Amino acid sequence: MGGGIQASLGGRYALALFDLARDSKSIDTVEAGLAAVRDALAQSDDFRTLTTSPLVARGAAVKAVLATADTLGLDATTRNFLGVLAENRRLGQLPAIIRAFRQLAARHRGEATAEVTSAHPLTEEQVGELRQQLRTRMGRDVSVDLSVDPELLGGLVVRIGSQMIDSSIRTRLNTLAHAMKG
Repeated sequence: MGGGIQASLGGRYALALFDLARDSKSIDTVEAGLAAVRDALAQSDDFRTLTTSPLVARGAAVKAVLATADTLGLDATTRNFLGVLAENRRLGQLPAIIRAFRQLAARHRGEATAEVTSAHPLTEEQVGELRQQLRTRMGRDVSVDLSVDPELLGGLVVRIGSQMIDSSIRTRLNTLAHAMKG
């Protein structure tokens, strides 16, 4: 393992979960569960507040997160993991943990993962096209981890490992502004 992922707290949690998932041969199941959690975080203000607010009492957070896990139909490993995070008051680490877990799973499968940030959600067609371009560029399959950042002003930011491909309008404008200052 590279030192990068493990160094962070989220990375350590992700690694512990990954080891559990690998030992129980449920990497794909747990990854799907975490994707459901990530979608829930994106779509539900209540769930996001539950994971980030210091005002939610520990017992209440544990109960609420387990209820959410049941609603999402999560596997036992992912459900228990969320319970442990709530117990340790680490639910705020979820986005970092989910990202790190996806990287570990992709690496385990021999894939590269591209973290793609776009100003607007991409269509299935655009994602397919992007995958194709990345496959050509990298010479192998690349799994795509999508997120949306409305502040990007159009275009994409793609990060694969330490490599960054930035085609966002903001970056091009900044480059242009630099050039004009001379």
